[in-house]
Amino acid sequence: MHTQENSGSNPGHRVMIFDDDTDLLEVCSIILRTKNFDVLAKNKCSEIIHDIVDYKPDVILMDNWIPDTGGVKATQMIKNNDQLRDIPVIFFSANSNIAQLSTEAGADYFLQKPFDLSELEEIVTTAIHNRNLQ
Repeated sequence: MHTQENSGSNPGHRVMIFDDDTDLLEVCSIILRTKNFDVLAKNKCSEIIHDIVDYKPDVILMDNWIPDTGGVKATQMIKNNDQLRDIPVIFFSANSNIAQLSTEAGADYFLQKPFDLSELEEIVTTAIHNRNLQ
């Protein structure tokens, strides 16, 4: 799955979502687009560094169970890359130990699944706002 949508002449901030659940990808993409975010959704992370460099997101949502690499290793790859490490990563999972997994991965934030859609919007907005303050 590869979806990308531009919000017109005044595009919003770019959000990249990695999750193997295509229904969740679609719902998250729709919700974020209604809030004027540009969204790129991926259901695997086989070309993760290339995809991120190419899209230049303002924030990344990373599922723990993303195929090919897994969320922990994929996040570590992002955070170990000089060009990408400043992009906030929001680790999200239904795992009960999400805080521990998020720390192990080096993510900046975490979001426990299932989550309320307002929580999604709030954490994405917070991550972008905090990045812009740096």
